[in-house]
Amino acid sequence: MSEPAIQVQDLHYAYGDLQAVKGISFDVQPGEILGFLGPNGAGKSTTIKMLTGQLTPQKGTARILGKDVTKDDPEVQAQIGVCFEEKNLYLNMTALENLDFFASLFGIKDADSLEVLRRVGLADRAKDRVSSFSKGMRQRMMISRAFINKPRVLFLDEPTDGLDPVTSAAIRKTIKEEAERGAAVLLTTHDMFEADELSDRVAFINEGEVVALDTPESLKLKYGTRSVKVRLRNGEDVREERFEIDAEGASARLAELAASPNLMTIHTEEATLEQIFIQLTGRGLEG
Repeated sequence: MSEPAIQVQDLHYAYGDLQAVKGISFDVQPGEILGFLGPNGAGKSTTIKMLTGQLTPQKGTARILGKDVTKDDPEVQAQIGVCFEEKNLYLNMTALENLDFFASLFGIKDADSLEVLRRVGLADRAKDRVSSFSKGMRQRMMISRAFINKPRVLFLDEPTDGLDPVTSAAIRKTIKEEAERGAAVLLTTHDMFEADELSDRVAFINEGEVVALDTPESLKLKYGTRSVKVRLRNGEDVREERFEIDAEGASARLAELAASPNLMTIHTEEATLEQIFIQLTGRGLEG
């Protein structure tokens, strides 16, 4: 296996007496998407600020592309893409001018800015000033800016926040494409569907600590229960029956229901990441 693009070991940070990050460790491989999931105040933003050089770790180590994050290496910074919640775009510039300008900061002379705008659905607004853009369009601009230098490491903070379902699906597709290109992606999101769909692994962070780190499938198998929901006609009404697949007698009961002339639908159900997080921490991801 290649060297991780992001390596975090025993990282700590405190704001006065408040311990925001308490010795977390994880890594992200090239081409991997790691979902970094936790409620507000869990330590996600503080961690990302340390990884992107905005805060200096007080204990532990963090390396990006093999280099210590505290060294502020220009070569490493040039290979990072970021999309934060704060929209720091140049409103009086057009969309194309914004991307061309940010490309120039990376020393990119022939950036295909129009193609990057096309990927986020803004090619038809390329020559419009960003001041005329809606909140969702500005979010797409932030994502396009993160892609402009073809980064080897991507930090994406709630990348589809404020976007409609169709645009969100398109953005998720571009994130997958970046990972397929070889970028390591650290993704924070409150959207559990998004986390489940995109993440190769997920890290649950709560009160400054990583409480679980594994693939979504493994977490569901370890902490969740598999169940079946069966809907049957009951005269003019509909009756539902739920039971765990692994329970004693479940196979026989399922076969019996499947053979019923009143059968309407059978659906398997599994624990969601949200349910597993609550099980492990006693609180929800929105809390």
